Amino acid sequence: MTREQRLLEAVVEAVDTLVDDFDLIEFLHRLCDRCVRLLDVSAVGVMLADPGGALQVIAASDEHTRLLELFALQCEQGPCVECHRVGAARLNVRLDLPEQTAAFPVFATRAREAGFTTTHALPMRLRRQAVGALNLFHRDAQDISDADARVAQALADVATIAILQQRGIEHGNLERAQLQAALSSRIVIEQAKGILAERWQCDLDHAFDALRRHARTHRIRLSDVCRQLIDGELEDPPHRPADPAPGPPGTGGPP
Repeated sequence: MTREQRLLEAVVEAVDTLVDDFDLIEFLHRLCDRCVRLLDVSAVGVMLADPGGALQVIAASDEHTRLLELFALQCEQGPCVECHRVGAARLNVRLDLPEQTAAFPVFATRAREAGFTTTHALPMRLRRQAVGALNLFHRDAQDISDADARVAQALADVATIAILQQRGIEHGNLERAQLQAALSSRIVIEQAKGILAERWQCDLDHAFDALRRHARTHRIRLSDVCRQLIDGELEDPPHRPADPAPGPPGTGGPP
């Protein structure tokens, strides 16, 4: 499949959510996966603002990136946090240059330790209001091209529209209800991932992939599959990794 075809597929998938019910968590994880392939970046994370305005990690291309994003939130610093705060993109931030990371030195140090050299943050916005941010990471000292930056912003904008226009949310509570539901689902998903990873003695990425595949195969919401697992209504999903490889404690997998 060509890059243009992949981009069209991503846009069509996002538009489809405007006329059909969809699983927000799975939709955003697919957005991360598509960004990795389309933009030639090493990792991607998505943050959305909760009803109180605080950013929360909702999706990432891998567990390692999700933990990095969580660290950024804990420190209340980083390009993604700044991007959401001002509603403007932060591109080509070199994490090894002190003059570019003076506002978030702790985040920059943690990101370098995770193997990243360059990062970019783009707002997820509706008109003038940013409801979240899309964070891209390069392992190399690599700038994002103007064309790729436009593609990334377009995907972020379409995803934002899809989120805020999901069918079934009423009147002015559209944004608040949808984002609150996503945050509640995130907690359930994290619990199920931990249960399955402990049961299989595998890393969190393997467990999460198995849950996602089971949800897609049976056309069930990811959050519903996770609740079934937590409640004991679901035995092990059939997509158990053939060769689980536990990572260092606290990382969710090998760096």
